[in-house]
Amino acid sequence: MDLPKFLLGDNTDFPDAIFVVHTEFPRFVINLANDEVEWLEEFDQHDQEELESETENCIKEATEFYDREVARYEDD
Repeated sequence: MDLPKFLLGDNTDFPDAIFVVHTEFPRFVINLANDEVEWLEEFDQHDQEELESETENCIKEATEFYDREVARYEDD
């Protein structure tokens, strides 16, 4: 199955949360309401170096994805 790079997540137990799931390495879920990140990967030392360099970019992309999706809903 092909998955998109980002998915929106919703859960009624967290009514104020705005979840974006990043499905590619490094996989994570970010709550855009508070910028809390939950990593879905276990990292070794090599991965840690890559993670540090990619984290800021991944979070920026997740935020841009969310903004784009919301704009599309508002246009309908």
